[in-house]
Amino acid sequence: MFGCFIFLLGILFCSIGLSFCILYLNLLTMGYSFLDLVHFIIRRGECNLFILGILMMFLAWKGKKIHELLLRCFTKF
Repeated sequence: MFGCFIFLLGILFCSIGLSFCILYLNLLTMGYSFLDLVHFIIRRGECNLFILGILMMFLAWKGKKIHELLLRCFTKF
């Protein structure tokens, strides 16, 4: 149950961070260079939520280990 909560929280953080990264792409039309944009995005906390969300989803997904033999034992033919 806790892993499911962490996975959903990771999806939420990932979507918030990615939406802010997409919103900040408008700085390119205002005359910023690509390196200035990358430097700006790295310093913003809400854009770092994207990386945190991916890490949370990966750790929540990798935390569960289901063995194939265990699944065969409990399946009904």
